[in-house]
Order: sequence, then C-alpha cells, then structure tokens
Amino acid sequence: MPLTPTDDIVGPAHEAGRGVGAFNVVQLEHAEAIVAGAERAGQPVILQISENTARYHRALAPLGHASLAIARSSRVPVAVHLDHAESVDLVREAVELGFTSVMFDASRLPYEENLAATREVTRYCHRANVWVEAELGEVGGKDGAHAPGVRTDPGEALAFTGATAVDALAVAVGSSHAMVTRDAAVDFALIARLREVLDVPLVLHGSSGVDDDGLAGAVAAGMTKVNISTHLNKLFTQAARRELAANTALTDTRAYLSAARAAVESEVARLLELLTADGRR
Repeated sequence: MPLTPTDDIVGPAHEAGRGVGAFNVVQLEHAEAIVAGAERAGQPVILQISENTARYHRALAPLGHASLAIARSSRVPVAVHLDHAESVDLVREAVELGFTSVMFDASRLPYEENLAATREVTRYCHRANVWVEAELGEVGGKDGAHAPGVRTDPGEALAFTGATAVDALAVAVGSSHAMVTRDAAVDFALIARLREVLDVPLVLHGSSGVDDDGLAGAVAAGMTKVNISTHLNKLFTQAARRELAANTALTDTRAYLSAARAAVESEVARLLELLTADGRR
C-alpha cells in the first residue's frame, strides 16, 4: 500500500467526529508494533517521530526511512509525521525524506513570533503538499515545564489558524506531556468551544495522561488527532522487565524486545478501537 497523506486520514475523521491515533516511534520495534496494532484493529494510524527522538538517534533519516518503509508495507493506511519539531532545518529534512506531515512547535515563542515562524513553515510545507500542525497555548509537562491551568483561548486560536493557514492545531485543554498516570482532567467544554470556532482538526497532546473515558470524552467533544507516547513506552518497558526478571540469564535482545513489541501492538489495537468508535457526537 502506498504511503497515505496525513490529511486523508485526519480529514475524514474530523468530518465524521471520530478520533485518529497518532503514536510515537522511539525505535524500530515501536513502528512495527504500531502498524501491527493498526492492522489488527483495521484502522488507519499515524507514526510520529519527534525531534527529541531524532536527536537520540543522532539523525532523523535512519528511523525515518525505516518508518516510511513499514508504513508503505502496511495493509491499512499509515501516515508518517514529524512531531514537536522546533528546528526549521529538521522540518525541511522530514519533507525531503517523504514525511506526509509535520508538527512545527514554536509555542515557546511570544505569540507574534510563533505566528510568523509558523506561517513561514506552513508556506514551505504546503508547496510540497505536506500537512502542518502547530501548537497554541502551552501544553504542560514538555521538557519539565509544567503549566497547570493554562488553556488555549478560542479567539486567539481562530486568529492564529487564519493567519498561519495551518492544517491542524494542538490545544491546551488540561493534558500534560510525559504523564505516567492517567488522571489528567480534560476540559471537554473548552474542546467543544474550540471545535465550534475552528475549521481545522484539533490535536490532543499529552494523551498518555488521559484515561479511556477521558479519551472518549475528548473525541466526543471535538478532538480528532490523539497523540500517545509515554503510555506505550511504559507498557513497552514493563513487558521487557518481566521477560528479563523471568530469565536473568537472557542475553538475546530479541526475546525481551519481542515481548515489549507485542504489548504495544495489543494496546495500539485497543486504543484505536476506542478512538474510532462511531456515534461519539
């Protein structure tokens, strides 16, 4: 199956009131597990590689090429997305590699600087038919910056999306990055207001901290793209630890990484079924 444009996955879900799962790839086993889980669920999926992960691997290209290859071999639609890129050069590299979308994160900048930088990135990406996500209103927890109570203002979001022409907007509605407990209090009323005001799909970052009812409620209120990373990393690590504890003489990395990969595959399938259920709105 050829690589699927991100808009061909997110756009129909946005119109239908369903969610789309976007899961972060940290290493090859994640990409394999995410796509296998999507195939099990019979649902499209988005593979995401963050700037932090590219830095960990010392380059974007190796993991990027591998993720693109896995996406192209899938039996379900798969898009490949650059997540939380603060570097314009990395955005350009992702476009050149063939990524179908990018999330350009200039949210640390003052509003006017965020707007200007995002607008330029969007112009560049749109010339290459690449879909662009941006962020407005700090989402807590990123790189240790916790901002409880911060929320995206609907009026500001409307002005920002209009001025930048972005294709989707990540909004601050109560979730927080890198949470290892699923007890974030999501502001469903704000999601509904943002969905009413904006024409572009909404993106929930920090979704690992949101429980099943919260995820379903967020989609019901108007959220479309749901980003999940830490939750899967937690399950991946727990499965690997169980295998290592059960066999202390184990040296073959394939044995415990296979168990970790299987755990992520099962959870991705379950989450996709939750996010894509009909009748949310």
